[in-house]
Amino acid sequence: QVQLVESGGGLVQPGGSLRLSCAASGRSFSLYTMGWFRQAPGKEREFVGAVNWNSAITRYGSSVTGRFTVSRDNAKNSVYLQMNSLMPEDTAVYFCAAHPVLITEPSYAFWGQGTQVTVSS
Repeated sequence: QVQLVESGGGLVQPGGSLRLSCAASGRSFSLYTMGWFRQAPGKEREFVGAVNWNSAITRYGSSVTGRFTVSRDNAKNSVYLQMNSLMPEDTAVYFCAAHPVLITEPSYAFWGQGTQVTVSS
């Protein structure tokens, strides 16, 4: 079992930046791929990015490539999502998730509760 808690969401102006954190507890955090997804009202859950267990591989969704960066610190059992050049269409609830292998589908084994990000002037 892995428990995940996201933090760092909030209100930010267009063009601004925000850094989300996800703290993990439980066994073997360092063995899991960590992913970020988001879901806006009335829309399906969307893949944002993911990093494999040793940070050697990262993947990003097409709508965030070049603006968002996923990173992890296994010593701190944490994963981060740095979001730059934010746009109103980035507004959503952002979820942290853990899975044994890197996939881009929302079929991850463990999920956090989510944190709201609102991009608005």
